[in-house]
Order: sequence, then C-alpha cells, then structure tokens
Amino acid sequence: MEICDIVSKFFDVGNCSFEPFGEGHINRTYRVVSGVKKYILQKINNSIFTDVDALMRNIRLVTEYLNDLYASRKSDETSLEIVTTLDGKDYFRDGDNYWRVYKLIDNSVCYQTVNSCEDFRQCAASFGAFAEDLRGFDASKLTEIIPDFHNTVKRFSDFKAAVNADVMHRAADVGREIDFVTSRENICSRITSKLSSGEMPLRVTHNDTKLNNILFSATTGKPIAIIDLDTVMPGSICYDFGDSIRFGCNMVAEDEPDTSLVDFSFDLFEAYVDGYIKSFKSITGTEKSALVDGAILMTYECGMRFLADYLNGDTYFHVSREKHNLDRCRTQFRLVEIMENNYSRLTEIVERK
Repeated sequence: MEICDIVSKFFDVGNCSFEPFGEGHINRTYRVVSGVKKYILQKINNSIFTDVDALMRNIRLVTEYLNDLYASRKSDETSLEIVTTLDGKDYFRDGDNYWRVYKLIDNSVCYQTVNSCEDFRQCAASFGAFAEDLRGFDASKLTEIIPDFHNTVKRFSDFKAAVNADVMHRAADVGREIDFVTSRENICSRITSKLSSGEMPLRVTHNDTKLNNILFSATTGKPIAIIDLDTVMPGSICYDFGDSIRFGCNMVAEDEPDTSLVDFSFDLFEAYVDGYIKSFKSITGTEKSALVDGAILMTYECGMRFLADYLNGDTYFHVSREKHNLDRCRTQFRLVEIMENNYSRLTEIVERK
C-alpha cells in the first residue's frame, strides 16, 4: 500500500504529503502532513517486536498516564500520543506489515551527540524526571517486550552456551575474553536478586536512554518529551542509569580496535549523577547505592553479548569488518576494568549527591 493509503486508515487524509523522518534504525519512520495537522507514521519492526499488541498496550498505558499527569499540573511537558485507526485500534495491519501513527510533537528538536557536561546533565535530568513521573505507575502491568532483556544471569547462561557450542571454532582464540566474562559470574545477580527479593522496587524502565530520545523545545531549549518507548518494560532504574553511563562516558567509538585509547570520563559521570539524582527525588537508598553496579553490569552485559555474537558467527549485531564484534566487546571490557579500578571514586561521587 502507498503511504497515504495507510494513513487513510487512521484519519481522513485530505491533501497528504510525507517524507522520511528521523535517524532511527529499527522502525521505518515518516513525517506526514495532512492539511494543518502533522503526524508521525511508523512501520513497526515486528521481527524485533513480535508481540505488537503488547508493544502498543505498553506504550498506551505509559503515555496516557504521563499525559494525564502533565495535564493535571499544567506542564509544558508532554508524551507521545497514539492516533487510533478509524475502527479504534492502536495500529493498522497490512499483511505482515504493522503501522502506527503518533501526533507530531511540534516545535521540538532532537540532538544526536553529547557535546558537553551540561548536555549530559540535561539528558540525565530528563530520564530521571521520566522515572520520577512514573513512580506511581504499577510497572507490573507492563509486558516484558523483549524477555530477559537485562537479566544478566540469563545473558551469562546464553554466553556459556555460545562458548560450549563454539559453532565457528573461534573460542580458542578468545580465551582471555572468555575468562574475563566467566571470572565475573558472581556480579551477574547483583540487580536481579534485589528485584526478586523486593529489596529494590520494580520500575518502568525506558531501556534506550540516549540523548536522541529526548525532544527539546525549539523555543526554550528545555526538554519536553521522552520518545522511542518501544522498549518500556518493568525492571530496575539501574539498567537505565547504567546504559547511559556505558555509552555516554566512553571517550572513544564503541568499536575502537585499540583498547589503549579507551577512556572513561569522570566529569561526565558526575554530571549525569547530578542531573539524575536531582530530578529523581523518589530514588530509594538501595537504588542509589546500586547505581555504580548498574553502570558496570550494563557495560559487562553488553560486552558479553558482543562476544557471544562473535562466537555464534555474528548473527545478531550488524558487522562491517572481520572481528568487529570482538573489537566491540574488548572496548566494553576495558570500560568495565576502569570502573572496577575506580569503584570507590565512582561511589563517592554518587554519595555526594
């Protein structure tokens, strides 16, 4: 079907124009203009998000909760707003293709890179406020769209299976990296055990806490919305915090082949901690004390996944050169080492906030 034919399933299009929009790699996205109204149309990647009903239910639950909250306090903040089909559904199915529409959040801009500590502090403040605003939401209502996404214990089990299968006969050449992972098996349950015991609260997690998933007002420059809610799931806020630190404090490319160049920015770490904790006022003592563990675990888990994919024949992450995933995993492991060697310093930064 043509784009305007798809859009006509959601509303009377009239004069319809459209263009590719954004820089996302998972869903195909278009900006659609119909008269004076503007929308975002997305083709959902159902090879990744296989349960589209649950996906859209999660997004609806969270966005309706947030928009009701923002309306009650007359805030300039907003959230995504789903446009239903003419027959009241959250998406339109065309054969094996699934489409959804959001109202465009106008007069907004999105930034792709962190250029300063202040940028990273604003990023932290936005995601901290997201967690704070959802503190009253029952996260158990959400479906785990990607099961065991940050279950590091399960990720470790999958890694061991990749090592034992050794389908590409690569394990013998990466013994040092395998030992790096296996020697840290004891850290895998640091977060999951606290969630299971109830010591740490189950929260709504975003699971893609990058600067480019925040919309800023083109007028005031202030953050107004968190977007890309496909991976909102129940979990620990240490996952969101940790993933931000994993990519934000890394001073080289994720696939830098020379690990001697890998460096970790303590200034950016402090800026993020400052912005996050100031905006996330309901953070518990258990959560705060586990933030550094979250940063280490998310980095370790990511490196472990890169290594497992290398052993499996590079079947999950896209690669553009030989040993690409191996370079990626080594960068992550070097970051883990830096954080482990400076654990007290990082903990002191958190405790000061």
